[in-house]
Amino acid sequence: MSRPPRPVPLPRIVSSLPAEPPYDDERPPGCPPAAPPYVQGTLALACEPEPAELHARRPLIWGPPGAVPDERRLRALGQAFAEILAGRRPPSSVSRHTTDRTQAELVRAGKIFDCARPPRAGRLHMSQPRDGVVEMCVLVRCGERHRGLALRLERRGVQWLCTEFETTP
Repeated sequence: MSRPPRPVPLPRIVSSLPAEPPYDDERPPGCPPAAPPYVQGTLALACEPEPAELHARRPLIWGPPGAVPDERRLRALGQAFAEILAGRRPPSSVSRHTTDRTQAELVRAGKIFDCARPPRAGRLHMSQPRDGVVEMCVLVRCGERHRGLALRLERRGVQWLCTEFETTP
């Protein structure tokens, strides 16, 4: 003899969390935005130009003293270095984030990555050998090939500066 079928429970209506983040005027005072604005590709255009002194003071990689830089910002710096080494971006675009010696090495290196499409920075591996120093490596995809890119950043005041970079041949 077979067992009678069990009754199927009916679906319940449950309130869900809001799908969209709150608007800026709905956030409590002093709360930073949830995420930076979305930028497609590598070129971000501002509708209104920023004053030169504001642009010069706002670093890509920053944070409170002793804090390790945000992984998204480090990956963006790795992507910028990969584009420079592929000849798709001028080396001066990262001059605010490099020491003078590193900037000169970047200019001298020229186009190292040979790829038909723009390079893509992949996974980021980061270590902090001592306080105020971050070493990172990024796997860069250049078409069908992958290249390794290593950067060393040191904290100088409130800004992190790239002091060394190295890539696979």
